[in-house]
Amino acid sequence: MDALEIMTNLHLVAPFYQAVFSADEHKVVGYEVLGRIKYEDEYKSLGPFFHDEAIPEEYRIEVDDLLLHMALDHFITLDKQPYIFMNRDANLLMIDHGESLLNLLLKYQDKGLILNKVVIELTEHNFIGDLERLNHLITYYRTYGIKIAVDNIGKESSNFDRIGLLNPDILKIDLKELLKTTTGQAYHDVLYSISLLARKIGATLLYEDVETLFQLQYAWKNGGRYYQGYFLHKPSSELVCDEVMKEKLKEETLHFIQHEKKKLFSVYDLSEQLNIKLQGLVQKYKKVDNYNELITYLSQNLGELSFRLYVCDDYGFQQSANIIKEEEKWSLKEEYYMKNWSWRPYFLENIVRMKYNKKGILSDLYSDVESGENIRTFSYPLNEKDYLFIDIPYEFLFEHDGLL
Repeated sequence: MDALEIMTNLHLVAPFYQAVFSADEHKVVGYEVLGRIKYEDEYKSLGPFFHDEAIPEEYRIEVDDLLLHMALDHFITLDKQPYIFMNRDANLLMIDHGESLLNLLLKYQDKGLILNKVVIELTEHNFIGDLERLNHLITYYRTYGIKIAVDNIGKESSNFDRIGLLNPDILKIDLKELLKTTTGQAYHDVLYSISLLARKIGATLLYEDVETLFQLQYAWKNGGRYYQGYFLHKPSSELVCDEVMKEKLKEETLHFIQHEKKKLFSVYDLSEQLNIKLQGLVQKYKKVDNYNELITYLSQNLGELSFRLYVCDDYGFQQSANIIKEEEKWSLKEEYYMKNWSWRPYFLENIVRMKYNKKGILSDLYSDVESGENIRTFSYPLNEKDYLFIDIPYEFLFEHDGLL
């Protein structure tokens, strides 16, 4: 149906509701309101209508408001109001500086709508206006208890500085990309960065487009408090029972926990093994004064456990060359001597941890700057001021269950 057909058949327009589930209660906590229109005995999405900028603004605003009226009429009759997520085009919202939407919500507040249950979803990267003015509007909305979600993060390019300025309550991350066979490590790194941003600005993560168990596990593992998608429940013209997925989500979460605990035990087991191994090797070569000699000896004893070793002091200055395995042969790279690594994430924190605990620690999984592969690093205190760093290759991690 084209825009004119939709506008002349508004009686066929209806709101559909997609349930939003919580990770802490495994229950439905809210619904996203989606636009549908009945066409040839089935309901079609109005998404293309709302996203088509060639359609007059007043048409899109009118249909948006119609859907919202119908949804709110239903929500105010409920004994316990869930969160209501409503999509709004930020460019259309700013035409009247958000006044019409706020007035609509205030009218429904008089009828019983709880404003702190209202979540306005905005797509930040589509906004072409003055971001400061949008931010002022959002701040004004918040004085009424209204929450703000930034939508479609991960689907298209989003600017972290813009998101940080808007300081949303919820970040919605699209997970469709996970299903593509071409999805690379860079995508996972971006999502990880988003999760760190959310933590820094105090935002809650909502993962959308969850269509498989794998995506649900990914969302759980990566800090998702809320989930929605076809795997959990498809959009419907009716609201669903709050506990429709409670047992299923609890069961799957227990599996996720067991799997993650197994991986953590594998990491701690390797860390303990390396501490024992290094304690013996360092004692064996304790009379070696030259760190280049020490890492040369150690490299011959570590086998497949490492592809790079070096020594730094507690200020991050490298006290040895790098010794690197290339085509099964070890070679010293003197140019790394006295380079400083204190700027690297967690470097100083790990140094302090080793000083207090008097033992080595195994890093989390990360992408190596030089090789681009996922690796881990084992750090080990040689004495009160110098520390050995052993980079463990992807091949070793892959061959040992739970280390990736």
